[in-house]
Amino acid sequence: MTPPVALVTGASRGVGRGVARALGEAGWTVCLTARGGVGPDDRLGRVAAEITAAGGTAQAISCDHTDDDAVAELFERIDGDHGRLDLLINNVWAAPRGFGGFSEKFFERPISDWDTLIGVGLRAHYVASVHAARRMVDAGSGLIASISSFGSRGHLHSVLYGMSKTGLDKMTSDMAHELTGTGVSAVSLWPGLVRTELLMSLGVNDFAGFSLERAEDPTFVGRVVDALARDPDLSARSGATLVTAELGREYGLANDDGVVPDSHRAAFGGGGLFGPVG
Repeated sequence: MTPPVALVTGASRGVGRGVARALGEAGWTVCLTARGGVGPDDRLGRVAAEITAAGGTAQAISCDHTDDDAVAELFERIDGDHGRLDLLINNVWAAPRGFGGFSEKFFERPISDWDTLIGVGLRAHYVASVHAARRMVDAGSGLIASISSFGSRGHLHSVLYGMSKTGLDKMTSDMAHELTGTGVSAVSLWPGLVRTELLMSLGVNDFAGFSLERAEDPTFVGRVVDALARDPDLSARSGATLVTAELGREYGLANDDGVVPDSHRAAFGGGGLFGPVG
C-alpha cells in the first residue's frame, strides 16, 4: 500500500521538526514547509535529511504561508508528487518584526503585531485547512490537526497570542461541524511545555514554573499525532481540543527518554473549551 502522506507546516524547528521526525519514523511520507531554502545547509533541508537518514521519506518545500498563491501551489505540488494527502499539521508561526519575546504589554507593542500573530498564527492555518479539506473530502478521509495552546484558557505570553490560539480552537470546532459525515476529522492540540532546541539551550531545569524533566519532547507530540490519526475512533474526537500529554498517556506513549510528560490542565484551570461535535 502507498504510505500515508502528511503535511507539516513550519517544520524547520521546534514542535514542527519533532512532529515531522516522528511521523517519518512511523512510516508517513512527510512534506515539510518553512520559509527559506531547502538545501542541505538550510534548516528545512536538514530536517528532511534527518528523516531520510532514519529510514523515512521526506520532501522539503519552501513556502511563505502569508502568500495564498504560494500555498495553493504547495498543495498542487503535493497532488502531483504524491496524489494524496491524509494529514495536515497546522503548526507554522512567525514572530513580529523586531520581536524579542513576550515581555511587553499589548499597549506597548505596535499594532502591526496583528499581521504576524494573527495573520500567520491563525489565518495561515485557515488557508491551509481549506486546501487540505477540499482534497480530503474528495478522498473521504483525513485529519486536520492544529497546534494550539493552553493560552486559549489562561493568559499566556500576550493578548494576540491568546487570541490566535483561541481562534484556532473555535475554527477547529466549527470546521468539524461542517465536516460531519465526510470522513474527515479536525482536532486542536494543546501541548504543554515542550523541550525544543531553543528551550534546552537555555540550560535551565524549569521554565515558567514547569519542570523540563516532565515536559514534552517535540517527537512525543508527533507520536501522539500519529496515534490519533490511526485511531479507529478518531471521528468521535472531531472538533475537540485535546491535551497532548493526556492523549499520550491514553495511547501509552512517552518521551524519547521514557518519561511520561505531565498535563498542564490543573495549572490553567481546566482543559479545552470545545468538545467533540458528535
